[in-house]
Amino acid sequence: MAAVVLAGGAIGYRVLSGDPSEVAEVATAEGPPTLESLRAAAEKDPLNAGAWQELGFAYYESGQFEDAAKAYRQAIEGDDTNAVLWSSLGEARLMASESDPMPNAAVTAFEKAIGLDPTDARARYFLAVKKDLEGDHQGAINDWAALLKDTPPGAPWEANLRQTIVQVGKINNIAVDSAIAKADEGRPAAPQLTAGNAIPGPSQEQIAAASAISPTDQRGMAEGMVESLDGKLRANPNNPDGWVMLMRSRMTLGQPDKASQALKDAVAANPDDAERLKREAAALGVP
Repeated sequence: MAAVVLAGGAIGYRVLSGDPSEVAEVATAEGPPTLESLRAAAEKDPLNAGAWQELGFAYYESGQFEDAAKAYRQAIEGDDTNAVLWSSLGEARLMASESDPMPNAAVTAFEKAIGLDPTDARARYFLAVKKDLEGDHQGAINDWAALLKDTPPGAPWEANLRQTIVQVGKINNIAVDSAIAKADEGRPAAPQLTAGNAIPGPSQEQIAAASAISPTDQRGMAEGMVESLDGKLRANPNNPDGWVMLMRSRMTLGQPDKASQALKDAVAANPDDAERLKREAAALGVP
C-alpha cells in the first residue's frame, strides 16, 4: 500500500491539449482562476479538451476526485488520442475510489494511455502499483526502476519515485540499492545553472511566508515567482536550464499552454540546444 499512499504526489504534471483560448481568458482575470470560472470556460465548449483538462486539474488539486474524473472524461471527448488525458483520468478514478485501491476503470484508462504512448510516466507508475498490489513486488520495483532510468534528472516526480522504490523494497524485504544504481547509470546529473546565467529561486523568507498563507494565496505567490522567472528569461534568453525550469514550473501550475510557448521561445533563443530542450519538454508532458 505504500505506493498508493505516495501516488497522489508521484507524477507532478498535467497536460492540456486543444485550444487554450478559453483558459487564457479566465487566467487573465486578477488572481488565480476559480473553479466556477474554469467550469464556465469549459462549459462554453464541450469539446475544448484544454479547458476541461484545466478544470479536471483544479478539481483534483482541491480533492474533488470524482468531479476531476468527469472533467477528464469530457476532455477526452475533445481529444481521445492524448495519452496524458487518459492517464490523468486513471489517476482521478483511482483517487476517487473509497474501497478498491486499483479499480478496473482506472486500469483501463492507464492501459489506454500506454497504448497511445508507452513512455507515459504516470501510466507506467500506476501499472507498476497494480503489480505491487497483486503481490508482484519485485515486478513493480523493476518497472519503477525502468521508469527511473527514463526519468530526466530533476523531473517533478523523481524524488517520489525513488521514495516509492525504497519503501516498497523495505516493506517486502527486497534489496533495491542495486536496482536504483543500475537505473542511475548513464543518467546525466541534474542541470545546474551556471553563475553567469543563474536565476535565483525563492528566498528562505519567501518560503516561510508561503507556508503561513492560504492555498489560494500560495498559488498566487507561486504564479508571481514564475512570472518573475519568465521576465528574467525574456531579458536573458540564452539560458537553456532556466527555460527548463520555467517549463517545469508552468506544468506544475497547470499551465501547459504557457509551457508550450516557453518551449518555442527557448528553442528560438537557443537553437543549438533545441534537441535537449524538446527532450526535456516531452518528459515533462509539455504539449
